[in-house]
Amino acid sequence: MRNEAVFGPAGNCEEFHAAGYKSTLQIFPWLRERGLTAYEYQCGRGVRMSPESAAAMRQAAQENGIALSLHAPYFISLASAEEEKRENSIRYILDSARSVSAMGGDRIVVHPGGLGGRSREEATALATETLLKAQRALDEEGLSDVRICPEVMGKINQLGTLEEVLTFCRAEERFLPCVDFGHLNSRTGGATNSQEAFSAVVDAIGDALGEERQRSFHIHFSKIEYTSGGEKKHLTFEDTVYGPDPAPLMELLARRNLCPTVICESAGTQTADSAAMQRLYLAAKG
Repeated sequence: MRNEAVFGPAGNCEEFHAAGYKSTLQIFPWLRERGLTAYEYQCGRGVRMSPESAAAMRQAAQENGIALSLHAPYFISLASAEEEKRENSIRYILDSARSVSAMGGDRIVVHPGGLGGRSREEATALATETLLKAQRALDEEGLSDVRICPEVMGKINQLGTLEEVLTFCRAEERFLPCVDFGHLNSRTGGATNSQEAFSAVVDAIGDALGEERQRSFHIHFSKIEYTSGGEKKHLTFEDTVYGPDPAPLMELLARRNLCPTVICESAGTQTADSAAMQRLYLAAKG
């Protein structure tokens, strides 16, 4: 088990593209030069990676010391009223696991989706069942080492409160929670934006899932504009109106010796903002 958190961006930032880089393979030395150690490959619109591309990504990531994760397709719907959509969701998760494993990574982030016309309790139960079927599909393909990370979502009418995500993870010891603190702050109307609030989240993970998953959980972080319905749009760290503030969380991770993967989803500045979080974390570590 690693002894420090790892930090990196979700996808490629505006600065990377402005510098003239064309290939994602070039992101890995670029991140290493900036002292970053993680990268989340984006498959939100579908998993379309050839074995050759995956092998090249694996080599480039390993050569540059970058821990890889993958964001599964956005159109996953674990509690859909339609069985076909739930079965397709299992297939999308399996495709994601195949790709991240071929790339040398071991985590896939999964959006739970909507409620499917059910109560939150019924939808949570059905989504849990779908996730367990997905885990069985991974096991049958020899992909047991890939960790499924259900994500805390930002819109009120979506599945994915913190407690719902912890319920999913209680069902299978290999599941890891992906806590998006920007989403959580949006869901709570700005109430998840202090070291006390962040500490309560970390405590809830430990109480529900134990110390190992508390130390190594997956984090998404960005400032997010929100309304009464929750998340509206991702912002950058330059924003001074909406939260959450990264500093209290970085101090908490350092003080409690937690070692999560921290992925920044800022709007276009995700690499620079990842580096800013890493500096805060290392400063707090002393």
